[in-house]
Amino acid sequence: NRKERILNTIRNSEELREGPIEQLEKAPAHLRKVEIEADQFRVNGYSEIEREKLNLINSTYKIFEQLENYKSETIYFEQQRAINQVRQWVFQQALQGALGTLNSTLNNELHLCTISANIGLFEVIKEITD
Repeated sequence: NRKERILNTIRNSEELREGPIEQLEKAPAHLRKVEIEADQFRVNGYSEIEREKLNLINSTYKIFEQLENYKSETIYFEQQRAINQVRQWVFQQALQGALGTLNSTLNNELHLCTISANIGLFEVIKEITD
């Protein structure tokens, strides 16, 4: 009986030993598989980083182009505004000059009319007194 128990214990320990030995034998292959997967993950990660970097560069370039376009448009509109302000100022100066000339001419005409009316009045008074 005791002998059988010892034999059973030996058999059981051999069976229990087979599992870890089998796992130990499979370990290098599993390690290689995990290393390959890690390398692929690393390569894919680098590829993804490179793609993201290129996307960021392209996006930044597009934004830069838009900013340059906005800058050009702003410069153009500011130039047009300055040109319009100068035109308005020149037109205002021309109008003021024309108004001054017109006022001067009207004052001269009024002065001549007044003188002519006074001369006419003096002639009428002279005729009456003569």
